[in-house]
Amino acid sequence: MDRIAVMRLFVRIVERGSFTGAAVDLGLPRATATTAIQHLERDLGVRLLDRTTRSVRATLDGVLYQERCVRLLADLDETETIFRATEPRGPLRIDLQSTLAHRFIMPALPDFVARYPDIALNLSEGDRIVDLIPEGVDCVLRVGDLPDSGLVGRKVASLNQVTLATPAYIARHGEPRTPDDLEGHLMVGYTASATGKPYPLKFGEDYHSREILLPFQIKARGAETYTAAGLAGLGLIQIPHSWVDHEIAAGAFVPVITTTPPPPLPVFILYPQNRHLASRLRVFIDWIIDVLRPLNGPKAP
Repeated sequence: MDRIAVMRLFVRIVERGSFTGAAVDLGLPRATATTAIQHLERDLGVRLLDRTTRSVRATLDGVLYQERCVRLLADLDETETIFRATEPRGPLRIDLQSTLAHRFIMPALPDFVARYPDIALNLSEGDRIVDLIPEGVDCVLRVGDLPDSGLVGRKVASLNQVTLATPAYIARHGEPRTPDDLEGHLMVGYTASATGKPYPLKFGEDYHSREILLPFQIKARGAETYTAAGLAGLGLIQIPHSWVDHEIAAGAFVPVITTTPPPPLPVFILYPQNRHLASRLRVFIDWIIDVLRPLNGPKAP
């Protein structure tokens, strides 16, 4: 096998955690895959993989080598795409915010797959800021203000929020109409992944917003769990209207304090600085903007 083929094999072994799985994916005999990696380790003079009877994991040297292989192979694929004048192709690993992924991106994804059949997507979800290069992620989609992460952030949408309670919660605690009515009320705590501290409720626009930290009996880290806790009547929540418009229409949620809604939440695509954007990543970003565009704009409670 030539070195490029061995690099592709090595990357696939690390991704699959298996010689057998990688060999099947690439149409190789397992013995060929094993021999190729042995020769690679011999040539480099380092052990790249720790092997057990149950798993295969990259060593520290293997992680560094895999990172560089991913970048080199991506650049090679991009170069060949340019000179062959072909459609974007190659692997693309994206980490998505969970609610956007489930409710909006996944239902629309068949369109992207049909439009770009040569792009192989690897999707994950989360709310933390991913360390893109060591984790082999091309970009992440995140909601909310961004910490100083050293990443390039491109704003792709702005989501109008609403303060919500359930009818059962209102029956127990009353319906607040202004922020001054919140004494004696509870909220569901939504915790920041970086600090573990709950965000306060916000009322009003941007820098003029008023922040109120209410007592809470439950904290949630993920958006889906946060919403579910709100639906269970465990406290007030603030969330983008478009994420729960069906629940509002069905009467499961009731908008409250509607005259001073929370500030809009920005949505960002994040990718490393000083990194040439492969055509497959550029077309994915453009597609995401189109998918999320209908979520922008006012939503009346």
